[in-house]
Amino acid sequence: QVQLVESGGGLVQAGGSLRLSCAASGHSFSSAAMGWFRQATGNERDFVAGISRSGVSTYDVDSVKGRFTISRDNAKNAVYLQMDSLAPEDTAVYYCAAAPRVSYGTSRRPIDYDYWGQGTQVAVSS
Repeated sequence: QVQLVESGGGLVQAGGSLRLSCAASGHSFSSAAMGWFRQATGNERDFVAGISRSGVSTYDVDSVKGRFTISRDNAKNAVYLQMDSLAPEDTAVYYCAAAPRVSYGTSRRPIDYDYWGQGTQVAVSS
């Protein structure tokens, strides 16, 4: 059984930074593409960033606009999301997810992710 546990969320002022972490257990982490999604109240769960098994990253350019950076540390079974220049529209619950069936690159589709964390709340005040 795969478990993903996010941490690092919180309340921050606009323009500030947060670093989200996701710790994975119970699975060969290095063999899975990983992703970060977010869901604001009343909205669908949206793709934010993904990283392939080999460390190639993909971003939702429209929403992230170069402010977020995804990375992974296979030795620690962890994936991170560095978020800079945060804005109120970034307020959401952020989810870490694993996609072991994605053999090349990453996926923007939630359906391709088999394992999800419980989410961590990020709130950005203006």
